[in-house]
Amino acid sequence: MIKSTGLGSNRPLSGQLYKYTNVVKGWQQRWFAVDPETGVLSYYLFDGPGDTVQPGQPARGEAHLAAAVICPSDEDSRTFTINCASGDMLKLRATDARARQEWVNGLRAIAEIHTKAMGANPPLQPREQLAVHDAMASARQQLQATELSDAALARCIESSDSPFPHTDPDLLLLKATSAASMQCLLQCLGLLMRQQQCAALGGKPPRDH
Repeated sequence: MIKSTGLGSNRPLSGQLYKYTNVVKGWQQRWFAVDPETGVLSYYLFDGPGDTVQPGQPARGEAHLAAAVICPSDEDSRTFTINCASGDMLKLRATDARARQEWVNGLRAIAEIHTKAMGANPPLQPREQLAVHDAMASARQQLQATELSDAALARCIESSDSPFPHTDPDLLLLKATSAASMQCLLQCLGLLMRQQQCAALGGKPPRDH
């Protein structure tokens, strides 16, 4: 279940998600909350229905959504990733396809607000710096469109209406290459965004959480 009172509210977007930890531990249930005012996504230890996050409970981890890229995964209908400007990536899984779409839409909207805020100009930034912000925003939009095309390609290959069997080696290679290229582009954009954020902080690396 996702709780949200809208982007204009001071109450955070929150709900249960599964976070991929590592190969050994696999998927771990966590409670996630986004503060729309700060653009920070926090997650907490959570044991499932009946458990609650106590006021003042320390977060297990945090991620800043400014300049982050949020993408649904084509491996199933519930998984999505958050590629942070710091270079970190969160791999998350919602309870169902509808919940995933709600999370992706909400996180993208908050990320967009805080990404634009990074380019706000009191004090006024040089024209070159504004051009970089515009270029990053354009690249992020293009990647989101490319991610949708990649997912459509995967669905087409897996569809029974395809003139070729979905186990055709060439089609499987095409699907794998497309997915790998998509991940590579996301990682490259994350590196560029981290460099941009570092430059905006006067050469200091952004703080990781």
